[in-house]
Amino acid sequence: MASVLTRPRVAGTASRFFSTSRVLRAEAIASDFGTLPSPKKPVGGIRGSVFGFLVGFSVASGFATFRLLDEYKQASAALQLSVEELQRSTEKISTHMVRIEAVEKDLKALSGMSASKDDLIRLRTEVKKIYDGLHIEFLDLRSFVWGLRQDVHAIAKSSVKPAETTEPEEAKQRIV
Repeated sequence: MASVLTRPRVAGTASRFFSTSRVLRAEAIASDFGTLPSPKKPVGGIRGSVFGFLVGFSVASGFATFRLLDEYKQASAALQLSVEELQRSTEKISTHMVRIEAVEKDLKALSGMSASKDDLIRLRTEVKKIYDGLHIEFLDLRSFVWGLRQDVHAIAKSSVKPAETTEPEEAKQRIV
């Protein structure tokens, strides 16, 4: 076909060959200016399915990677929060331990200065003895006052004057 078009034409002769037609001439003219793009070949079933599978797998893998990284960030944030909470609770426990140690130290100091059960029993018996002694003295004093009252009543009832008898002297001796 190219040989037909490249042959020299003689001027004035309008001859037309049977092998040339408008379609072939249009192709020849187009081929002189450049190459026409080749018609696209239809994509085969196997090539299309492999290509679709790869595209789908790539998109799904990207989405799964994105979700995995998002979950990893969330898990890391939750872990960080729990670590911080654990640190705060550890600090609280350590301050409580310091307080407990201070209280134990004060307790040991006070227990050394406080009285024991035996000391309390001994002091109780001493206080009972003192109380009993005071009670006996109180009863003695009460009987003495009762005796003085009896003497005063006896003197008041008697017709004898108190200076003539010896009883008031005895009463004076009891008072002194």
